[in-house]
Amino acid sequence: MSNQTLESRPAVLVTGGTKRIGAAITRRLAAAGWRVLAHTRDAASEEARALAASCGAEPVQADLAVPGGAAALFAAAVAAAPELAFIVNSAAAFAPGPLPPGESARMAALNTDAPEKLTSLLGLRLLENPPGLPRRGAVVDLLDAAVRGDADVQTSPYAASKAALAASMRKSAGLFADSLRVNAVAPGAVLPPPCGGVPGGDTLLPERPSPDDVAYAVEFLLKAGGVTGQTILVDSGRFILDSL
Repeated sequence: MSNQTLESRPAVLVTGGTKRIGAAITRRLAAAGWRVLAHTRDAASEEARALAASCGAEPVQADLAVPGGAAALFAAAVAAAPELAFIVNSAAAFAPGPLPPGESARMAALNTDAPEKLTSLLGLRLLENPPGLPRRGAVVDLLDAAVRGDADVQTSPYAASKAALAASMRKSAGLFADSLRVNAVAPGAVLPPPCGGVPGGDTLLPERPSPDDVAYAVEFLLKAGGVTGQTILVDSGRFILDSL
């Protein structure tokens, strides 16, 4: 544990921060000295308890797929860490094909609406220039390198939700430029530990990206003061092959 006090460390909210890629982001940022609020739907879950014990992440509970969920999460996060100036929007739901209307709406609420709302709330708060907070914070959205174009969006509610989030990221980067940098990371076919070193398949590099690769890109974008409105592909070069 760093000898810094909690208040002197930059505070970041990581949605979906106790599972899969979100957990890798939480661990990396905590190890780098950030105060991490790890969002979870169940603060008593085994994942949340284990993460808190291993790296000191603080669980914050909310359901982002219900009306008012994002606003409730933001209020809880600010109450826990008034110095909050950074958000990583990692929480997401996935389904490979068509969904019933109700489930499609719930996916859009979680994958698109909640990140957009959290970004707006943070941007507006920082525009008020509250004492003790940096002049400009940062948001990093998690997209999906597999979402390519209209064909994906028309056949998959998941692809549509991620495409909408990509558009929202660029719009927010312009709207909140005085208070926020807003960027994104688009992972490819990421395999969790202990599956590192698995052959990449249809990728330029010989191995697939790892959750730590994604977390490293997120950390860079949180810190890179001159970068906004950009997306980093962490896909082992799959995009290059698809472009040939």
